[in-house]
Amino acid sequence: MKPTASSLGVIFGNRDFFPDKLVAEARKDLAKLFQEIGISAVMLGPDDTKLGGVETHAEARQCADLFRRNRDRILGILVVLPNFGDEKGVADSLKLAGLDVPVLVQGYPDDLDRLDVARRRDAFCGKISVCNNLRQAGIPFSLTRKHVVHPGELGFREDLVRFLAVCRVVHGLRHVRLGAVGARPGAFNTVRYSEKILERNGISVTTVDLSEILGLAAKLGTTHPRVARKVEEITAYASTKGVPPAKLVQMAQLGVVLDDFVADNHLDATAIQCWTSLQQNHGCNVCTSMSMMSENFLPSACEVDVTGVLTMYAMQLASNSPSALVDWNNNYGADDDKCVLFHCGNWAKSFLPDARVSTAPILGTIVGTENTYGALEGRTPASPLTYGRLTTDDPHGVIRAYVGEGELTNDDLKTFGNRAVARVPKLQKLLRHVCNEGFEHHVVMNASHTAGILAEAFGRYLRWEVYHHERTDD
Repeated sequence: MKPTASSLGVIFGNRDFFPDKLVAEARKDLAKLFQEIGISAVMLGPDDTKLGGVETHAEARQCADLFRRNRDRILGILVVLPNFGDEKGVADSLKLAGLDVPVLVQGYPDDLDRLDVARRRDAFCGKISVCNNLRQAGIPFSLTRKHVVHPGELGFREDLVRFLAVCRVVHGLRHVRLGAVGARPGAFNTVRYSEKILERNGISVTTVDLSEILGLAAKLGTTHPRVARKVEEITAYASTKGVPPAKLVQMAQLGVVLDDFVADNHLDATAIQCWTSLQQNHGCNVCTSMSMMSENFLPSACEVDVTGVLTMYAMQLASNSPSALVDWNNNYGADDDKCVLFHCGNWAKSFLPDARVSTAPILGTIVGTENTYGALEGRTPASPLTYGRLTTDDPHGVIRAYVGEGELTNDDLKTFGNRAVARVPKLQKLLRHVCNEGFEHHVVMNASHTAGILAEAFGRYLRWEVYHHERTDD
């Protein structure tokens, strides 16, 4: 299911020697904007405190109590400063609520011809005081791009949409449930990870032996109604021309059992053993099922790459679009800022407008091409690109990440499988970082420009170590 926004808590800062009517005006401004964006607000009403603002400790306690009662609804908190605001009132509200969610601080701009006592705001100055108090209290917060900005401006709407994405990432990763299907392939030490470090960060992993999945698939038989329906789903999803009917049935059997595993365990994403037990013991690839799950916002990664699929899920939350696990695979001729991204064939269909079910030629050299039906074939066209990777650093007990942006191009590429050409500014510097810091050869791509959202969510709020490869980096 596509992730959606929930509610934001809103604090209207107020200061007694500034015009109170500015708070009432701000409430109307925010109500209009929230309705247009389609989010709801949790905030004090004008009958709860003076105009619903917060300036005293007693009012901060009221606000905090309201937020605590709505803890399950609130993804983040917006601090609105119609005037200078009371920095202690804002900080006390957040401390007493104890929600530990992202916070965005906004301040209203003054009009040059309205700096009289009746209309002056001084939020330009008050915002600095509020941020100072939040920093003293150890409360992380985000800022609008302009120091002061009116909620009616397009720039603030963009700031708020970006902040909501940060909130989705933070909330989603603190509650995510991952499934690990099978053991890590013996040849892939690169996808090792620490389940304990993930658990400490709110990320749960449910494991299942691959033999259980294959056993259940075999018990379904070839004529089960659910298998027949899954074959129909597969043929509707991508071209299956040339795929033997028996192979479609094998793929469908796996798909049905994986659907049940995800539903029974309330999973958000899966990482599946595919190299090479599935081919040898079941007779097909699971790529198409993984692609279908990823397209339906239940991302799935191969080679039991648990932190890889965690990255897929994070990027999906940031962009509201599917992600794909890829290899940093090949140089693109002599162009130092371009490379080839590749995988056998499990990318979401969003990346593959010409998707067709085929085989995996490289894997076929080991297990026989006839046992690799189920891999998708397709080329990804030009689009925006966000790339990145999460990993557990076991010796130091932390989660680390890198993120960045570039673009996918339509440059000529003669090969097979799922493939794309990427242009990444200062790619050589990025790859040195990947190698020097011991990141995996798998990276995640998303057709968006959301690296800043991910970097803020990972670093500021989840307190993970992040390298943000800026497009203008030296």
